[in-house]
Amino acid sequence: MLASRPPEWSHEQFIAWWRGEHAGVTLALPGLRRWRHMAVDRALEPRSEGWDGLSVLSFDTAEDLDLALASPEWKAAIAHVGPMRGRRIAVMGPEAELFTA
Repeated sequence: MLASRPPEWSHEQFIAWWRGEHAGVTLALPGLRRWRHMAVDRALEPRSEGWDGLSVLSFDTAEDLDLALASPEWKAAIAHVGPMRGRRIAVMGPEAELFTA
């Protein structure tokens, strides 16, 4: 998930909320195996500007993800975001590790 903060929030406030308060709700997702988060500190080109962070939620199977999306915990996580006016792009697909040093 790629997300941007509400217009009235600072980048630092959004990242603190995402990694703190919102993480407390999201960590309860059934079947969640790993969660990686990156705070965006700069865009590498103008068309990439306007995003604050990236989360990768990992599940063992697409079925496990579907169960999580149908769960009361997912509904609680979505409700926790509430009417916040930030933007997000949420997608799913298989992960592939391309390099490890």
